[in-house]
Amino acid sequence: MNSGKFDDRRAALLALREELEGLAATNAQDRKIVELDQQSVGRLSRMDALQGQAMAQETMRRRALELKRIEAALARIEDDEYGYCAKCGEEIVSARLDLDPMAALCAGCAR
Repeated sequence: MNSGKFDDRRAALLALREELEGLAATNAQDRKIVELDQQSVGRLSRMDALQGQAMAQETMRRRALELKRIEAALARIEDDEYGYCAKCGEEIVSARLDLDPMAALCAGCAR
């Protein structure tokens, strides 16, 4: 793979990282602990608020995992290991990296 392609992939990964970090900042309010006045809010409203909080927390957990995958891919680019399977060392086909630029395994090892 050529370094120009790596520059494009690096730029795409950096943009994705920035987008995910921005989303995390805007959704911080949704993850806060739900504190509702038991007297003024009904049971269904409390359940709805708790469910919304749980969904926001799960979304944040998934974003954190994506950010780790992005950081790992960026590290592989810096170490000149990007595009090669972390398990068998074979080159990862470009089509796989087009679909998932964070892929660390070739299709065979990923199965």
